[in-house]
Amino acid sequence: MTDLEKLRANALAKMDVAERWFKASIFGALLFEGIFTAGIIYFADVRDHTHMLICCVAGLIYMPIVLGLVALGAHVNRGILRVLTAIEDARQTPR
Repeated sequence: MTDLEKLRANALAKMDVAERWFKASIFGALLFEGIFTAGIIYFADVRDHTHMLICCVAGLIYMPIVLGLVALGAHVNRGILRVLTAIEDARQTPR
């Protein structure tokens, strides 16, 4: 195994570890937010207009943030896939 192949393997291994941590943190955040959202919905008094206003505003604030994070994750994954494709193309190109 050459030095370049070792570097590639090391980079790919680090990317895999980072992706696992990313997925674990996203799952943890979703679980945390889901529990508290369910609690808010459970304890909110649906007849009180202030409670409903707070619930609606919280949804209006969180939705763009969540969608932005999903779009950012898709963009980063696309960039990583382009880099991996370039690495594979460079590996297969005869010299």
